[in-house]
Amino acid sequence: MNSIKIYLTSLIIIILGFQKNLKAQDSIPEHQSFTIESKEMGETRTVNIWTPPDYTQNDEYLTVLYMPDGGTAEDFPHIANTIAELIASKKIKPVILVGIENTQRRRDLTPPTNVKKDKEIAPVVGESAKFRAFLQNELIPEINKRYRTTAEKGILGESLAGLFVVETLMIHPEMFDYYIAFDPSLWWNDSHLVKTARENLVKLPTENKRFWFAGSDAKDIYKNTRDLEKILKTENLSNLTWKYSDEPKEQHQTIFRATKEKAFVWVLND
Repeated sequence: MNSIKIYLTSLIIIILGFQKNLKAQDSIPEHQSFTIESKEMGETRTVNIWTPPDYTQNDEYLTVLYMPDGGTAEDFPHIANTIAELIASKKIKPVILVGIENTQRRRDLTPPTNVKKDKEIAPVVGESAKFRAFLQNELIPEINKRYRTTAEKGILGESLAGLFVVETLMIHPEMFDYYIAFDPSLWWNDSHLVKTARENLVKLPTENKRFWFAGSDAKDIYKNTRDLEKILKTENLSNLTWKYSDEPKEQHQTIFRATKEKAFVWVLND
């Protein structure tokens, strides 16, 4: 009975995580969009790009932040607006935001799982490797062609997108310099990423990475984020600068909006 309750709670959290950002008050900022025919994914993907207001008035090269859940009906508007405000107030350096619109979210953002109940959340799950290959081999090179970008880049995500962020840090840390995960669904596959964290962390490249993550009051979330925090404290890695934001007063559907500013300010002021 307890396992059923935990699973149902996790399923509700995923649904809320998708629905919570469809809010009318989020104005869609001025941005560019294009589609890319992905051989890695076997489908057409829509990408939204926000650049600082003065981007066309100078020749500065900028850091790029990539975000799954990046459609105009998803998280892209409120994240772009927040970044614009933080840049305007000089709390963070100018960056480019790249949002990737979902087609099959639960397919793209989850690694393979051996847990039967995980597999029941969608017709297809466990293809995060394909989505990551799309980012690495197709999208990032295309963004570098179209925009003035530095070699420095980061990725951010919440819930299942946060799971994808943490998985990427653990198994392909060379892809990004900054990793931001809000309420990551680390319960996936019986908490496999947490259980294997130590063996993955020792393989991090020598170049310093920055990792910010947060956990809400959702039990299946905070149990895993706090366990990961303990592991990071124990390992005390010189090549990983990290910060955990424990947020017991926030719920899964509120934590993204409640903590995004502190995440960006911490990560983008290295």
